[in-house]
Amino acid sequence: MPHVSLQISGQPDSELMHRAVAVVGELTQRVLRKDAPVIVTTVSFLPRDQWFIGGTPLSAHASGRNAFQLDISVTDETNTKAEKAEYLKQAFEALSALIDDVNPVSYIHVIDARAAAYGYGGKTQEFRHQHG
Repeated sequence: MPHVSLQISGQPDSELMHRAVAVVGELTQRVLRKDAPVIVTTVSFLPRDQWFIGGTPLSAHASGRNAFQLDISVTDETNTKAEKAEYLKQAFEALSALIDDVNPVSYIHVIDARAAAYGYGGKTQEFRHQHG
């Protein structure tokens, strides 16, 4: 039951947004073994002159005009280090292929949330585990 938050530099682009959600959803299912019906994804776009790397806006960077940040919250201890590393690798490759001229300083963070402090529908993941 992950929550995915994806920020992409640039102006809103509906086609890019839908393609990115599909790619991230597929990776989340395949690599992290999460169920599609409970994957929630939010996407936002931030103008390049408001995205800074090393104190310089993307609009002024020579090495990469675009960037992204992907945060995904998963229940702690449901994925191995190897699965998370593979997810980071594949997500970076996939999003870089979708977003032109990506700066390598584009972050992906798999957030291990404690089961007792994370959930949906008013129930924690710990509750679901104990009563499932």
